[in-house]
Amino acid sequence: MDKPIPVEQLHRKFREMGIEDISRTTIRQCSMVGAALEEMVGEPFSHLEFGVPGIPACPIGVEAQKKALDAGIPSIYPSVQGIPELKRNASRFVKAFIDIDIDPKGIVPTVGSMQGSMTSILECSQLQPGKDTILYICPGFSAHGRQPDLLGIKNIFFDIYEYRAEKLRDKLESYFSQGNIAAILYSNPNNPAWICLTEEELQIIGELANKYDVIVLEDMAYLCMDFRKDMSVPFEPPFQSTVARYTDNYVILLSGSKIFSYAGERIAVVCISDKLYKREYPALKSRWGIGTFGDNFILNYLYVNTSGASHSAQYALSAMFEASVDGRYNFVKELRNYGLRAHRSRKIFDENGFHLVYDKDMEQTISDGFFYTVGYKQLHNRELLEALLRCGVVAIPLNTTGSGQSGIRVCVSRLLEDEDFNRLDRHLKLFVNLVNQ
Repeated sequence: MDKPIPVEQLHRKFREMGIEDISRTTIRQCSMVGAALEEMVGEPFSHLEFGVPGIPACPIGVEAQKKALDAGIPSIYPSVQGIPELKRNASRFVKAFIDIDIDPKGIVPTVGSMQGSMTSILECSQLQPGKDTILYICPGFSAHGRQPDLLGIKNIFFDIYEYRAEKLRDKLESYFSQGNIAAILYSNPNNPAWICLTEEELQIIGELANKYDVIVLEDMAYLCMDFRKDMSVPFEPPFQSTVARYTDNYVILLSGSKIFSYAGERIAVVCISDKLYKREYPALKSRWGIGTFGDNFILNYLYVNTSGASHSAQYALSAMFEASVDGRYNFVKELRNYGLRAHRSRKIFDENGFHLVYDKDMEQTISDGFFYTVGYKQLHNRELLEALLRCGVVAIPLNTTGSGQSGIRVCVSRLLEDEDFNRLDRHLKLFVNLVNQ
């Protein structure tokens, strides 16, 4: 592109697609707008909006799944509890890289972490009378916030930007003390900001979860991707940080999508703490005839949802967990490519006058990873996003992630070749000229 798309053409395209405010669209709507504009101008855009893997799928998983398919697995319904191999290997994997002991019984395959989170918030909202609200630490994955809306469950959120360290305790307690919070959900590392909760902050969450009997739903979609420390060696510190060191009221969501680039098969595991799995809830007993959290999760909430995750994909995930634990596959080494892409692209944004929005983990600069957030001067989300689209850059605005800040999320997965970075630089220079006219 040698000149921006005229604003009239941009708005005409919005009207054609039924979009009133581009800053209030979903990720997929943003992607559709970008694709339509790309087709209109006949030139490739810089796509930063979609968090798809940018690394080939782990070959160990592919081979294991092929073997399962050839063995006739597709004709057999999977057990909703999960195949024994996956449960055992997932338990070993959790011990190897998170240093937490979880009985294989409490590790259950789901159709991606999306199903894991949706099923978890549904059950958590029905555990105890009066505890009917899900709290989100934002910014966060926008689809997580839509799930309770879809289910008709109450939910609230806050932006962690101003509430790090001990300030987080007072903020959480202001919500928990009202007595209506059933569960709290966050990702760590964070999507989209890539901030990582510190041990102090995780301890605060765990202590308050114990005090107020709140379930913590911890999304580890980006396990071991804080590249400021090397977590690639199984059973050796440092390990992935987790709230599980400070409370038994936890469910960990662990997906194959990013850590093994196995997104297309929609396979993940939900890891329920041993104590929570066995805990009896009178409300569950009254409603379903089964009192325990774990058995209800599997036999009621999950079974009627999908009656089990893909049979062959379970064999794939099992094999990848096993190879990682045995040291035959270093998934962290593969993922470091994202850190290199983030470092290179962040430099391009910086040279063009952008700034990091969520820039620190306390005193540390955020890690280079799968996502980061940038803003430009005082531009608000809508005007920033429209100007970027006119100049060939597709991204999602931070307000759609529950953030109160102005800026965009940058995903580096589709920045693959030198030309992708050069194109991004050209598009950003076009943007700078446009907004500074």
